[in-house]
Amino acid sequence: MKNSIGSSVILTLFGESHGMSVGCVLDGLAPGIPVDEDEIRRVLALRRPFGAISTPRVENDPFVIESGVYRGKTTGTPLLIRILNENVRSGDYDGFLTKPRPGHADYTASVKYGGFQDPRGGGHFSGRVTAALAAAGGILLPALRKKGIVIATHIKELAGIADRPFRSFEADGALLADKAFAVLDEGAGERMREAILAAKKDGDSVGGVLESVITGVPAGVGEPWFDTVEGEMAKALFSIPAVKGVSFGAGFDLARMRGSAANDPFVAENGAVRPAGDRQGGVNGGITNGGAILVQTAVKPTPTIGKEQRTVDLSTGEESVLSAAGRHDPCIVHRARIVTDSTLALVTADLLARRFGTDFLRSE
Repeated sequence: MKNSIGSSVILTLFGESHGMSVGCVLDGLAPGIPVDEDEIRRVLALRRPFGAISTPRVENDPFVIESGVYRGKTTGTPLLIRILNENVRSGDYDGFLTKPRPGHADYTASVKYGGFQDPRGGGHFSGRVTAALAAAGGILLPALRKKGIVIATHIKELAGIADRPFRSFEADGALLADKAFAVLDEGAGERMREAILAAKKDGDSVGGVLESVITGVPAGVGEPWFDTVEGEMAKALFSIPAVKGVSFGAGFDLARMRGSAANDPFVAENGAVRPAGDRQGGVNGGITNGGAILVQTAVKPTPTIGKEQRTVDLSTGEESVLSAAGRHDPCIVHRARIVTDSTLALVTADLLARRFGTDFLRSE
């Protein structure tokens, strides 16, 4: 089982949905990076379920930093964050032991691990483990901001309802910073919430598309061919449960354009070269070009739903019908937003450390 990602800044995840805790180890951080526990709490709160549009399982996410921080700053040694699980109802999952849920990892995990995996709440495959990613983001997002690098994400589309596009990356990023339901158009956001509640009433779920922007990354970061900026970011984003698509810039729309429309011309501004648009997503040849990095992430509908679904009873080999019990989200797009921010912060920090050295994020 591969639970680590990164080359210079390395993240390792641990824990299961209904185990004692979930958490992460961050290794390769420079000494001297400020660690504000209130910032970690703020980020965790943005991931937490709220209201009728989310699961009734609400965790308070009490956490402890067990190593790697002294007097509010990183020491340069492995940093371990442990987040306790408190609100579990493992009995809700007894029926899934032999009847795998369509769209989940129940069946594939059983095949790969021979039935020895922890199945409660999805175990290590659960979205609960993304709390550890968010906690890491509570350290890396402010560290990047101190270097002038800002990451912001909005719900571009949910249940076929579109938010307005970014107009000003800086102004819109500030607008989104503390929003639990991260939209730029509140009218569109209200229609999205109504669509979530309608799906919930039907015992169903909906998905959507997140759009992220990373500003302030200098030109020249990334490696050609196999460690490209797009490749490294896509690999990390695909590790988030329910992510089924990642694109950059204009994405698949580029395939419908002529080169004259698809290219971003270069312009000179204040003595620096920059692209005049974001159709290429801030990357050429796998290397940053100094422009904003624009990323879209497709999040599928939550697979655990109240409707009956066909499955196979693994104990008999016969086809069966499954009706899910338990507490589940009718939509996870809004909660996945801060997990996406945190994942992009991890990859960005790693890429910068590879280019400029691990001391790049050290506090001045």
